[in-house]
Amino acid sequence: MSLWTRILDALSSLAPGEALSGLFDRLRAPPERSVAFTIAVIALGAKMAKADGRVTRDEVAAFREVFTIAPSETAHAARVFDLARTDVAGYEDYARRIKTMFADDADTLRDLMEGLFHIAMADGQYHPAEDDFLHRVAAIFRLPDREFRSLRARFAGGEPDCYEVLGVTRDTAMEDIRAAWRAAVRESHPDRLMARGLPEEAVKLAEKRLIAVNRAWENIQAGTA
Repeated sequence: MSLWTRILDALSSLAPGEALSGLFDRLRAPPERSVAFTIAVIALGAKMAKADGRVTRDEVAAFREVFTIAPSETAHAARVFDLARTDVAGYEDYARRIKTMFADDADTLRDLMEGLFHIAMADGQYHPAEDDFLHRVAAIFRLPDREFRSLRARFAGGEPDCYEVLGVTRDTAMEDIRAAWRAAVRESHPDRLMARGLPEEAVKLAEKRLIAVNRAWENIQAGTA
């Protein structure tokens, strides 16, 4: 059974008139975590697209870059998007429910934030309303501000501090920086992501992180950071 068929089954479980957010209370355990993750990215992405007052083709295309959607299953993704966009519940309520859904799994919540940044930058612009949206969601997810600043610099322009990327300081011993780099690489490995219950399509969300991690280590080694 494909991911999108399982998503359709989840949508079918909604009672007449029940909001999409109702699923966030039910999709907490494997194997439905991959369904939950996909719905969470699309739902918050829809709320964010609404935040800047417009939904562009680029933003819709960004979903296709994050998730592999067969032409025959596009309608399923569109239904999730429309349910979230038209739901009267605010994005903060969505974010709180999603945080609870993932039981404070910091790694998965960070992966979700990366997906949202990817969608935000799909049209090549970083709108102030999107920044406010993402900063508030990150706060609800309890993402450290340093990690949020690193994500924003990496996706929205500028170079993030190499030491912040690896979660260390300039005073950290080189051997400890190396250990932090190796740990970050392990955490971004596709097998590890899939073992955490993320859908295969969502593994793409870690690609830019891995590039940034390796670049940060290279720059620190070269003394150019």
